[in-house]
Amino acid sequence: MQITKGCSCVSSIQLIKQQKQAIIRRHLNPDNVKGLTQVLTTLVPLALLWWAVVWSVDVSYWLTAAATGLLTLFTLRDLVLMHECGHGSLFRTPILNRIFGFFFGVVAGMPQYVWSQHHDFHHANNGNWEKYRGPLTTPSVDEYAAMTPGQQRLYRYTRSLAMAPLGGFVYLIFNPRFNWLKGSIGFLLHMAKRKLAQPRVSLKVHAAAFKPRYWNSTKEYWHMFWNNIVLLSIWALMSWAIGAGLFFTVYLISVSLAGGAGIALFTVQHNFEHAYATDSARWDYDTGAIEGTSFLILPQWLNWFTANIAYHHVHHLSAKIPNYCLVKCHEENAELFSSVTRVKLARIHAALTCLLWDVRAQRIISVAEYRQQTR
Repeated sequence: MQITKGCSCVSSIQLIKQQKQAIIRRHLNPDNVKGLTQVLTTLVPLALLWWAVVWSVDVSYWLTAAATGLLTLFTLRDLVLMHECGHGSLFRTPILNRIFGFFFGVVAGMPQYVWSQHHDFHHANNGNWEKYRGPLTTPSVDEYAAMTPGQQRLYRYTRSLAMAPLGGFVYLIFNPRFNWLKGSIGFLLHMAKRKLAQPRVSLKVHAAAFKPRYWNSTKEYWHMFWNNIVLLSIWALMSWAIGAGLFFTVYLISVSLAGGAGIALFTVQHNFEHAYATDSARWDYDTGAIEGTSFLILPQWLNWFTANIAYHHVHHLSAKIPNYCLVKCHEENAELFSSVTRVKLARIHAALTCLLWDVRAQRIISVAEYRQQTR
């Protein structure tokens, strides 16, 4: 794998630790105007592209395909800005982050608040693979060795780039609906059974005895509830307005592709050759940000659609730095970030083969390297 890496990792991390707070303070400048500009340049094109989809059907299916491709890119941008709102960094004003985070979540199909709680856990433990194994639940070398050959092939196949769109469908479209419905039905059945068995006990007491699997608080549940109610209402409205066949064909393709791209990008930002992957006893937050996070080298147009998330090492230094400040922060501190692993766009596919945690070496390795070790 042709992934370049600097050689002064230890000294860079020490310098970053010394200067970290000053670096963050200089770039911790959320701007409501910039935030609103990013909202408008995302949601307005999304609306116009849906109009273009309807118009293009009677003109050329090639135009419809082009509009669907652009919908995919803008949905990906929506997903990244939803992530930004979850960190409270898109806007200076907290309520704007909450409001637009909710709407971005509806467009992406993801209950934003619930997602952000899980994502915060990732940030708090990045590089500690004993606690957080990434979105693909990366197994250790020993766990992989314990699999049957068929299980190993299935693991590699389901983590391949070809399967990313299916992963996007499950992640953004299926799971948020299924988990909410299954959890809600489970709660109602729990309440009915408990009330029949103990009619004199209050509903509040019965509700408190329910152990939810899909949410950790009442607040999370209500965010799931309203995300699904608004989204399902939009599905119904769009099906009535333009036809269910056209709507769901374009919607499922664009959201699944955007979700797959998002999963792939997130994965290679932490799964790459010899990425820092340690246990709790030896884990260090800043080392995780520098050695356990990559810097994706993307074309400028793709950086725009992904709201500069390629500068992920800066983002993990502090998630409160707005996306529109990440580039400047990186450029001003380029020497400090010289040891961050660079992954070019053409090498993303290769980075996605780094699917195993080598516990003994405390790093991520590829399946090919594992096979060399076991010969």
